[in-house]
Amino acid sequence: MDNSADLFNAIREGDLTLVKEILTQFPALVYSKDQRGSTPLILATYYNHLDITKFLLEKGANVDEKDGSGNTPLMGVCFKGYNELAKFLIRAGANVDATNALGGTSLIYAATFNRVEIAKMLLEEGANTSLKDARGSTAMNHAKTQGLTEFVKLLEGFK
Repeated sequence: MDNSADLFNAIREGDLTLVKEILTQFPALVYSKDQRGSTPLILATYYNHLDITKFLLEKGANVDEKDGSGNTPLMGVCFKGYNELAKFLIRAGANVDATNALGGTSLIYAATFNRVEIAKMLLEEGANTSLKDARGSTAMNHAKTQGLTEFVKLLEGFK
């Protein structure tokens, strides 16, 4: 029996009961990583499992932990567009200005994928609009390049 694999499978399937059972027996697995460097928390947020995300944070998971590419759970939900989960992670203290290996931030991902509601939350939390990714682009650059008028107006309002 591979407890780590069982935990990751339970998270993918959204089985909170099994996640609780495994972590009760093997609490250190909350810090484990899969073959791609994802932690249980990153996987739970990737699959939009708010209940499992809450439980993992209660069990000591770090809200700003990073996967193999340096992405945080908040970056992932910006990419995916999970508004409720973004709100929860921000309230749980997620660093809105954390950067990944390519200099990407949650706000840059929100701009790249036109996640206006999430961007509003990030900006209200003080996200830095001047941070640049490895290509030298800010969230504003990404929004303008894609012709995202509403997003550009939003960012202009937070300068």
